[in-house]
Amino acid sequence: MELGKPVADPLYQETPLPRFSEAMQSCPKADIPNLKDLLKEENFYLITEAYASRGYVAVAIDSRYHGERASSKTTYRDALVSSWKKGDTMPFLFDTAWDLIKLADHLTQREDIDPMRIGITGESLGGMHAWFAASADTRYAVAAPIIGVQGFRWAIDHDKWQARVDSIKAVFEEARIDLGKNEIDKEVVEKVWDRIAPGLASKFDSPYTIPIIAPRPLLILNGEKDPRCPIGGLEISHIKSVQGLRGGLLSR
Repeated sequence: MELGKPVADPLYQETPLPRFSEAMQSCPKADIPNLKDLLKEENFYLITEAYASRGYVAVAIDSRYHGERASSKTTYRDALVSSWKKGDTMPFLFDTAWDLIKLADHLTQREDIDPMRIGITGESLGGMHAWFAASADTRYAVAAPIIGVQGFRWAIDHDKWQARVDSIKAVFEEARIDLGKNEIDKEVVEKVWDRIAPGLASKFDSPYTIPIIAPRPLLILNGEKDPRCPIGGLEISHIKSVQGLRGGLLSR
């Protein structure tokens, strides 16, 4: 374990660049001097500092191909494309989920940590990582993924996959070309998920991996109109989770 240090030379990885958002533009705005500078500083303020100030042992890791694990502004994008081409890595979700399982190995061996009270959270891609880590490892006693949980199969079946695809579009464009398509369609989307994250739209999708977190506490925080994580895609997960809890109570 190493103590964190201030970010000296940040790398911004974004594929593609952020676009105009009507929803963000419509948010109320206070007249605050130097707001942009304040926001830049806030972006470097790890949420772990807030936890630590309340007495928690707080740990943050760099996702694979991000932070100090990135060597260029295209490291993550290049890893995704390579995964599609070669099929030998799973950079979108499962590689970092594995790292979080290894993190749990470390945390449960520390004398200053109660192994029964380890929680996990994350935002966006980090929210997805928190979701899958909690699904795979019961040592995470509570999980709170933020704007990351969605139904991948539901999105394909209901033609709601575009926003998620746009967030990592380079790999889908590469797949479109390789598959001889004129545009990205649901067939391309499904083939990419099957290649870079096998099972993501089937046996590892939210209707299967969210219910198995129960009866551990789980808080999913999503925006009601977030196109990347459409609420409709979580209805099946919610129903199955409730049914599973009721079944567990009845069997006791």
